[in-house]
Amino acid sequence: MNYRQLDPSECEFVAVAALDDLPSGERIFIEIDELYMVVFNIAGDIYAIADLCSHDDGPLGDGELDGFEIACPRHGARFDVRSGQALTLPALEAIPAYPVRVQAGTIEVGLPK
Repeated sequence: MNYRQLDPSECEFVAVAALDDLPSGERIFIEIDELYMVVFNIAGDIYAIADLCSHDDGPLGDGELDGFEIACPRHGARFDVRSGQALTLPALEAIPAYPVRVQAGTIEVGLPK
Protein backbone atom coordinates (compact mmCIF):
# COMPACT_ATOMS: atom_id res chain seq x y z
CA MET A 1 0.00 0.00 0.00
CA ASN A 2 1.23 3.47 -0.83
CA TYR A 3 0.34 5.64 2.15
CA ARG A 4 1.41 8.84 0.35
CA GLN A 5 -1.83 8.59 -1.61
CA LEU A 6 -3.85 9.13 1.57
CA ASP A 7 -5.51 12.47 2.11
CA PRO A 8 -3.51 14.15 4.90
CA SER A 9 -6.80 14.94 6.63
CA GLU A 10 -7.24 11.17 7.02
CA CYS A 11 -3.87 10.75 8.75
CA GLU A 12 -2.63 11.04 12.27
CA PHE A 13 0.71 12.86 12.14
CA VAL A 14 3.46 11.92 14.57
CA ALA A 15 6.48 14.13 15.30
CA VAL A 16 9.69 12.24 14.52
CA ALA A 17 12.57 14.76 14.43
CA ALA A 18 13.54 18.39 14.27
CA LEU A 19 14.13 19.53 10.71
CA ASP A 20 17.53 20.89 11.81
CA ASP A 21 18.54 17.34 12.82
CA LEU A 22 18.09 16.07 9.25
CA PRO A 23 20.34 18.04 6.87
CA SER A 24 20.03 17.66 3.12
CA GLY A 25 21.46 14.36 1.89
CA GLU A 26 20.96 12.60 5.23
CA ARG A 27 18.55 9.97 6.55
CA ILE A 28 17.30 8.91 9.95
CA PHE A 29 15.80 5.65 11.12
CA ILE A 30 12.65 5.76 13.25
CA GLU A 31 10.07 3.44 14.75
CA ILE A 32 6.41 4.32 15.25
CA ASP A 33 4.09 1.69 16.73
CA GLU A 34 6.41 -1.13 15.60
CA LEU A 35 6.64 0.30 12.07
CA TYR A 36 10.26 0.78 11.06
CA MET A 37 10.84 3.70 8.70
CA VAL A 38 13.56 5.73 7.07
CA VAL A 39 13.14 9.48 6.67
CA PHE A 40 15.21 11.23 3.99
CA ASN A 41 16.04 14.84 3.27
CA ILE A 42 16.68 15.04 -0.47
CA ALA A 43 17.56 18.59 -1.52
CA GLY A 44 15.25 20.02 1.13
CA ASP A 45 12.31 17.71 0.45
CA ILE A 46 11.43 15.17 3.15
CA TYR A 47 10.29 11.61 2.37
CA ALA A 48 9.49 8.62 4.56
CA ILE A 49 9.40 4.96 3.51
CA ALA A 50 9.19 1.63 5.26
CA ASP A 51 12.59 0.18 6.17
CA LEU A 52 11.52 -3.01 4.47
CA CYS A 53 12.26 -4.48 1.06
CA SER A 54 9.14 -6.04 -0.46
CA HIS A 55 11.28 -8.73 -2.10
CA ASP A 56 12.42 -10.53 1.06
CA ASP A 57 11.37 -8.35 4.02
CA GLY A 58 15.00 -7.36 4.63
CA PRO A 59 16.07 -3.89 5.77
CA LEU A 60 16.20 -1.27 3.03
CA GLY A 61 17.29 1.97 4.69
CA ASP A 62 21.05 1.39 4.54
CA GLY A 63 20.90 1.03 0.76
CA GLU A 64 22.62 3.37 -1.67
CA LEU A 65 20.56 6.42 -2.55
CA ASP A 66 20.80 7.75 -6.12
CA GLY A 67 18.52 10.73 -6.67
CA PHE A 68 15.11 9.52 -5.51
CA GLU A 69 15.98 5.81 -5.84
CA ILE A 70 17.18 3.57 -3.04
CA ALA A 71 18.77 0.20 -3.77
CA CYS A 72 18.22 -2.69 -1.40
CA PRO A 73 21.61 -3.61 0.06
CA ARG A 74 20.76 -7.33 -0.05
CA HIS A 75 19.62 -8.06 -3.61
CA GLY A 76 19.67 -4.71 -5.42
CA ALA A 77 15.95 -4.08 -5.93
CA ARG A 78 15.36 -0.36 -6.40
CA PHE A 79 12.50 1.74 -5.02
CA ASP A 80 11.36 5.34 -5.49
CA VAL A 81 11.43 7.01 -2.06
CA ARG A 82 8.75 9.49 -3.19
CA SER A 83 6.13 6.83 -3.84
CA GLY A 84 7.46 3.49 -2.60
CA GLN A 85 7.11 2.12 -6.13
CA ALA A 86 9.30 -0.90 -6.95
CA LEU A 87 11.46 0.02 -9.93
CA THR A 88 13.54 -3.10 -10.57
CA LEU A 89 13.55 -6.82 -9.96
CA PRO A 90 13.68 -8.81 -7.82
CA ALA A 91 11.04 -6.63 -6.10
CA LEU A 92 7.59 -6.77 -7.63
CA GLU A 93 5.55 -4.86 -5.06
CA ALA A 94 5.74 -1.30 -3.79
CA ILE A 95 6.66 -0.52 -0.20
CA PRO A 96 4.81 1.88 2.09
CA ALA A 97 5.70 5.53 1.55
CA TYR A 98 4.27 7.76 4.25
CA PRO A 99 3.00 11.34 3.96
CA VAL A 100 5.32 13.87 5.57
CA ARG A 101 4.87 17.46 6.67
CA VAL A 102 7.00 20.00 8.48
CA GLN A 103 5.27 22.00 11.21
CA ALA A 104 7.15 24.70 13.15
CA GLY A 105 10.51 23.09 12.32
CA THR A 106 9.40 19.56 13.26
CA ILE A 107 9.17 16.67 10.80
CA GLU A 108 5.91 14.74 11.15
CA VAL A 109 5.02 11.44 9.47
CA GLY A 110 1.40 10.60 8.72
CA LEU A 111 -0.14 7.24 9.53
CA PRO A 112 -3.63 6.04 8.62
CA LYS A 113 -6.09 6.70 11.44
